[in-house]
Amino acid sequence: MKTAKFAVAASLLLGSAALGVAAPAVAGEAFVGVYKHDVTFIGKAVGLGAAGREDGYDVHLGYRTDKLENLRWLGKPQVHTMVSINSENKSNFVAAGFDWKIDFGQPGGFYLRPGMGLAYTDGKAKLPPANAPNISDEERARRTYLYYHRIEFGSHVLFEPELALGYQVSDKVSVELSYTHLSNGQIFHQGKNQGLDDAGVRLVYAF
Repeated sequence: MKTAKFAVAASLLLGSAALGVAAPAVAGEAFVGVYKHDVTFIGKAVGLGAAGREDGYDVHLGYRTDKLENLRWLGKPQVHTMVSINSENKSNFVAAGFDWKIDFGQPGGFYLRPGMGLAYTDGKAKLPPANAPNISDEERARRTYLYYHRIEFGSHVLFEPELALGYQVSDKVSVELSYTHLSNGQIFHQGKNQGLDDAGVRLVYAF
């Protein structure tokens, strides 16, 4: 059931992005990145919080459209859509949203890329309490393990702010230092909001 829900969410997000960017010819850019899963130093520094409970690395695979000229009032953003697969099969997610490439001076060098989107994770939305009455020792041990080793997102649907510092290597290739955060923002859920921070490097190829 978990895998089926994740597959459906991925299909919906990727499908909606594809419909929104349909064009006579393939355009935009694809990216692939490797990230450390559930880092804590960035969230603590900016006050977003971080769980620090899960291990492994994440592989991000995604696509961005060209700038949407018809959304001039929104700063002509690009639409991004991506899937993140964890090496330990913990808290995979799919996401889609907007981002903006902001060049430092003339195009072709360093740039900043902030973004905001929505995500769906197959991680834990609500962990069962380990101190509940009338449960077996085995069940209590299982719940205690989950508490210390899994992120409690509060909701499967999450906000997905991100930030990247990139460098344009050539007309086709860029590299980016990237940070992605997942959080319910106390909007999709009221209560625990441990969140996920990913930090890594991604390679971008423009079609």
